[in-house]
Amino acid sequence: MEVNLAYYRKKDWRKFLELIDDQESMHDTWKEWHKSYLKAKQGLTSQGLIVNDFVVDLKKLKKYCLDRGMRIDAKARSQYVSNQY
Repeated sequence: MEVNLAYYRKKDWRKFLELIDDQESMHDTWKEWHKSYLKAKQGLTSQGLIVNDFVVDLKKLKKYCLDRGMRIDAKARSQYVSNQY
């Protein structure tokens, strides 16, 4: 089974934090986030899943959420990434 895992580029981190509606629940730095990302990815692969690093395009994420009347929060980001092929 394959899963998409949201990947945010270091160069986009500041824009990402400005865009999302749940900054308080997000890591302050890309480095902290990346460490958590690697841990999550390892956990999924250890369960036998194939993990696709899905590089999130912030403009497309914003459009996806606006088109659906969604806040740009963890739930919406997860849904966006899960629906990409």
